[in-house]
Amino acid sequence: MTVTPQARPAVDGHPTTGELVGRATEQLSRLLRQEVALAKVELAEKGRRAGRGGGLLGAAGALGYVGLIVLAGAATAALSLVLPVWAAALVVAAVFFAVAAVLAAIGRGQLRRATPPAPEQALGSVRADVDEIRERAHR
Repeated sequence: MTVTPQARPAVDGHPTTGELVGRATEQLSRLLRQEVALAKVELAEKGRRAGRGGGLLGAAGALGYVGLIVLAGAATAALSLVLPVWAAALVVAAVFFAVAAVLAAIGRGQLRRATPPAPEQALGSVRADVDEIRERAHR
């Protein structure tokens, strides 16, 4: 009867090739599950932060909008002292449209450079794990 290397029993307390492959498979499976769990936790935290930040930015935007309306009224009233009211309102509106155009251009550029959110910590950990596995496999 021939014994294949994978079916050979342990000698001197050393595990067989089959046992080693089984352990490696189990460890890799566990490692991948842990990395997926880490990615889920990281994305959930980023989602919570984005939600809070979005809410605060929304509130700031609403208050800023009210302040801007009041400022526009004040600027129009001040200009109406030297210009007709219609001309003062036109000047104030033109200034606001110019500022809005500049902000829109800057915002568009920022959106183009934005990258999709990714679980950076988990991806880095997976890369390190793969590098370690490759290094040990080549020894």
